Amino acid sequence: MFQIDIVEQCKRNDRKAQLTLYNQYCQGMFCVAMRFLKNEDDAEDIVQEAFIKAFQKISQYRGEVTFGAWLKKIVVNKSLDFLKSKQLKTVELNEGYMHIVEDEDWTVEETVTVHEVAQAIAGLPEKYRYVLQLFLVEGYDHNEISEILDITSSTCRTRLLRGKGQLKEILKRSKYVARS
Repeated sequence: MFQIDIVEQCKRNDRKAQLTLYNQYCQGMFCVAMRFLKNEDDAEDIVQEAFIKAFQKISQYRGEVTFGAWLKKIVVNKSLDFLKSKQLKTVELNEGYMHIVEDEDWTVEETVTVHEVAQAIAGLPEKYRYVLQLFLVEGYDHNEISEILDITSSTCRTRLLRGKGQLKEILKRSKYVARS
């Protein structure tokens, strides 16, 4: 059965088609949620909420992107909303006045593992961590990240650049300490 057929059946509230889509995307969306939440129970809850919202709003799905990409955006937004709701106090800095210098060099020493990079990203302040994760791991561009996080494109670029700088420093420190 083709993806479009399944989605059309879901638009007609076909439970079997909904289960088919759920089974097809559940594990992948759980992985996306886990990258943000780091807690299996929370990730499972977010995935369930995302599927409920997706099936409630499926009539709004126009097929401009794949169903998986559309669902992934819902999962990412739900994950970020959950994390924001857990914060007791947040401070928004106006970074829009800064001049952005594009730096597309993301190379690190060959001895650095993916696990070390993931740990270093997890240690970044939230505002940098989210932008880096959406850019590097989820593959969103600046405009998409700006929309998801409700920040300006220049703020997104600034946070990406600063986060990258902090990430490189963390990785350098961890390698320096490991060599001692």
